[in-house]
Amino acid sequence: MENVSLVTELTLEGLNFPWEQRVVLFCVTLLWYLMILAGNIIIIVAIILDKSLHEPMYIFLCNLCINSLYGTVGFYPKFLFDLLNSHVISYAGCMLQGYVIHSSVCCDFSLLALMALDRYVALCRPLIYHSVMTKRRVYVLVILSWIVPLFCMFMNTATLLQTQLCGSHINRLYCINFMIVRLACSPPLANVYVSYFNIFFYFGHFLLIIWSYLYLVKTCLFGKKNWAKFMQTCVPHIISLSVSTFSVLLDLLYMRFGSSNLSQNLSNFMAMEILLIPPLLNPVVYGMNLTKIRTWIFKVVHLNWTEAECQNATES
Repeated sequence: MENVSLVTELTLEGLNFPWEQRVVLFCVTLLWYLMILAGNIIIIVAIILDKSLHEPMYIFLCNLCINSLYGTVGFYPKFLFDLLNSHVISYAGCMLQGYVIHSSVCCDFSLLALMALDRYVALCRPLIYHSVMTKRRVYVLVILSWIVPLFCMFMNTATLLQTQLCGSHINRLYCINFMIVRLACSPPLANVYVSYFNIFFYFGHFLLIIWSYLYLVKTCLFGKKNWAKFMQTCVPHIISLSVSTFSVLLDLLYMRFGSSNLSQNLSNFMAMEILLIPPLLNPVVYGMNLTKIRTWIFKVVHLNWTEAECQNATES
């Protein structure tokens, strides 16, 4: 039995591939991460620079993209390093990585709940929209959507800080709190209570989002104008919510009920899916479906293309 004071490093498993395959996987992962960075940064820059996008819906979207960058930075740099080096992480680093990934997922649901609330007020209570979604209230809601998840996950992580571990091997590509609990000689009761509180708290977010969109569908079915607006502004939110929810449920079910008979590749994909699909899908879906963002991107691309043509013509 190992004491936590002796367990200063943890070993991440799941990368038992030949060197050639690891190099290929490194290149593919790096390309994927660069696309995530580019897609989210483009949306963030568009919303910040274009004053017509300084509206509640786009402010929430900007924070959703910032959160994607925050969550992925907790995984991709370390994962890329592990592909070419040893798969070891310090105990403190493991706790930090788990905290970043957990809090990012929770922040996603907080922001999606705000986006659902915004669409509900905009389409179902349009006459009071500007009095409800004031600039000050929007900023307060955004701050809360960051502070609450960060605090909830801090409390979850704090309950594990003095935990005694009876092992040092994590059967996963990255650290999460549940895996630390599995290694604990005696799982702390406080962590169980905090974990279930967080699960039910964010399940409440999910129910609120589902109720708001069901009400929106019911309301918008009776007006063609509202239905067109619903399809344009709400469908990206529904896609984002569906993918995020599926990813979280897949990860939770695999962690708690996953079979050891699954192939390593399938196990790795199920563990990584939440960090692969949503961070890249969100900027693509919103960038292509929201007219103002799509127009800004096309305008910038066209302007740069025109300037390049004029410069080439001048040089020739």
